[in-house]
Amino acid sequence: MTTPESRPEWQALDAHRKEMAATTLVELFAADEAESTAAGGRSRFEQFRLDAVGLSLDFSKNHLTARTHELLVELARASDVEARLAAMFDGAIVNPTEGRPALHTALRNRSNEPVEVNGKDVMPGIREVLERLSAFSTRVREGEWKGYTGKAITDVVNIGIGGSDLGPLMAVEALAPFAHERLSFHFVSNVDGAHIASTLKGLDPATTLVIVASKTFTTQETLANAHSARSWFLDSPASDADIARHFVAVSTNAEAVAAFGIDTDNMFGFWDWVGGRYSLWSAIGLPLMLAIGPAQFERFLAGAHAMDKHVRSAPLEANLPVTLALLSVWYGNFRESRSQLVAPYEQYLHRFPAYLQQLTMESNGKRVHVDGTAVNIATEAVVWGEPGTNGQHAFFQLVHQGTHVIPTDFILALESLSPIGEHHLLLMANCFAQSEALMKGKSREAVVAEMQAAGIGDNEIEQLANHRTFPGDRPSNTILMQRLDPYTLGSLIALYEHKVFVEAAIWDINPFDQWGVELGKQLASSIAAELRDGQRVTVHDSSTNGLINYAIQQRNIQA
Repeated sequence: MTTPESRPEWQALDAHRKEMAATTLVELFAADEAESTAAGGRSRFEQFRLDAVGLSLDFSKNHLTARTHELLVELARASDVEARLAAMFDGAIVNPTEGRPALHTALRNRSNEPVEVNGKDVMPGIREVLERLSAFSTRVREGEWKGYTGKAITDVVNIGIGGSDLGPLMAVEALAPFAHERLSFHFVSNVDGAHIASTLKGLDPATTLVIVASKTFTTQETLANAHSARSWFLDSPASDADIARHFVAVSTNAEAVAAFGIDTDNMFGFWDWVGGRYSLWSAIGLPLMLAIGPAQFERFLAGAHAMDKHVRSAPLEANLPVTLALLSVWYGNFRESRSQLVAPYEQYLHRFPAYLQQLTMESNGKRVHVDGTAVNIATEAVVWGEPGTNGQHAFFQLVHQGTHVIPTDFILALESLSPIGEHHLLLMANCFAQSEALMKGKSREAVVAEMQAAGIGDNEIEQLANHRTFPGDRPSNTILMQRLDPYTLGSLIALYEHKVFVEAAIWDINPFDQWGVELGKQLASSIAAELRDGQRVTVHDSSTNGLINYAIQQRNIQA
């Protein structure tokens, strides 16, 4: 097998990195602006900016020249990115460890073109589920779906975990201004009893609808919470027969769903070629459809589909997801960055970084190639973030003056969904200022001059100047949209989905399995049985034995 680092294109990039290692962002801007002025050409901003599907990407504040970009694109081409994208869209087995396609793109396919798996067009089945979701959502939203007392639903509780929680939660929060005024949405994922207890506290069982989202209907955390919700419901005057009016399932296990008491007519299925973290476009998106309605959900799918068309048709050098992926490879593999900050300057996107954590790190947190051989290069960075401007008063200190260089994605809507005074102007000003400050920094000379102009004495200047110096030269992207709405949210999510896939293609890893999730779950099942048994254990290592035995001892004392 040809490993990524053995490719001539990889070697060329490594040599290029050494050539420009000492070149700063400020120097790159100065050189490009001088050349642009002299030749009447494009500014650096114009050279390194892309627009597509309602999104605008400024990637000029990165350590790259036209030659860097050219070499990165050559690496993408040598890694068969275009062919791998085509294989995914066409239903090929792109998840070889589980023998599956990965056809989340088919779920948002707005064209009339068929998508085949094993010679069968999956689009009729997708449309049928979407129609059922639409009909059910309409009944709930219009008040036609009644609870056991004849009252309309006012609260929706989604019980899931991982992709069955992070995606719907993020999207419902992001599109809150478009949500139905009567309905309130709540999400439970943690097996910690505090989560389900605090969520149900104050809700009326007679007007609450519970969505249990588990493909197999066996997920430990989800079923524990679902049974607690069931008990809470039955503690009201409701009967077992009323469960069908207040519980629905997103699952494929009809037998288990029926045993729980849910009418299987209200079970919405999906397919094994839909991975959990890519499932928001499927029936897992039911909370979002209930919130924004079928018509707006269609717009959400349309935005993602438009990004799908872009990633397939745009040349690599003008392709938004490919560009973001190549920059990730550039910093992670050639400039030794191990962390990626996502900072949405949009309060409604406050859960977007958490959603991206699963999408990115569960997909590409891998240590072997597709053929099972060891990876000898860095794969995915640690992805994290919080909304601006909150982060500016917290972790931005480290981003500006810490010892780590952390590439940052700023995300900003130019139009506010909650226009109040100058709030949005100040938000935009902060977003643009942060990217400029990260790039330019502030030299010691500038700090000294500033302090002297303020009349500060030489001794104090000597003591404080280094503390006030910013190294700068910190890279960032800025992604702009006119406003956050269902269409642009769909395109934004799909942008990052495809970014993750392109990274995986270059690293030659499988972004669609998640074996690293399984081991802890398996061990938890056996330890849970040991805790229930309450007998001293000796089968684990000394630390785990000690923890279990101490917990049993303390529980016995408390009892």
